[in-house]
Amino acid sequence: TLVKIMTEPKNSVIKQYKALFSMDGVELEFSEDALIRIAELAIEKKTGARGLRSIIEATLKDIMFLTPSDSAIKSITINAETVNGGEPVIVRSEK
Repeated sequence: TLVKIMTEPKNSVIKQYKALFSMDGVELEFSEDALIRIAELAIEKKTGARGLRSIIEATLKDIMFLTPSDSAIKSITINAETVNGGEPVIVRSEK
């Protein structure tokens, strides 16, 4: 249910972040395991749907500051490892 809350509504939090990154010309993707891990963290922290945004923000915080200054970044994929504090998969253009 939490994964559906993050992805299905017209103004879902995932769609909002994808639009935000697209303003910088970067395609943001979330793997299915990342969405499940975010939902698991919300359940573990007992925040439910209200805590989803803060978990996603914590995951994307460093990435959001890196992206505008690096014009070579074409896409970023967030996976479960990224949600747990690891690095995202970043694809850069060849220049």
